[in-house]
Amino acid sequence: MSNILDPVFIFGAKYLYLLIIFIAFIWIFTRSGSERKDSLLLICICVPLAFMVSDIAGRLYYNPRPFVLGSFAPLISHSPDNGFPSHHVLLASVISAVIFIFDKRISFFLWGLTFFIGISRVYTGVHHVVDIAAGVLIPVVLVTAIYCLLAKRFLQKGK
Repeated sequence: MSNILDPVFIFGAKYLYLLIIFIAFIWIFTRSGSERKDSLLLICICVPLAFMVSDIAGRLYYNPRPFVLGSFAPLISHSPDNGFPSHHVLLASVISAVIFIFDKRISFFLWGLTFFIGISRVYTGVHHVVDIAAGVLIPVVLVTAIYCLLAKRFLQKGK
């Protein structure tokens, strides 16, 4: 028997990250010149780096997806591969962390959506909590480090 909330969590697990990308796109292109340039630079550096670090982390730690271990059908179809870390949460977290540097209010909203994506990925049976935690931790550490390295030399916000 399915729960009445299943469609909400399925949407959160599969598509909500697209809303975060859309909001970020609108936010970036409504910023002033230097803020637009700085946020785009950080996103263009941090997104690929986050996925590279994620790939390394996934090679170092294999975490079978919950539906593989529990022998149940997840609410969304997914290959039975390594679930560590969650790429949906990773991407949403990079965007949320970069925007946090420039606009805390919008960032808190995006972090709320990111949190719901994580809950949805666990609820639908395609990730464990540790996969979600890594999908948040990697971008937060990475964005913080890249920002600290670039702020004084390249970014207007650091001046």
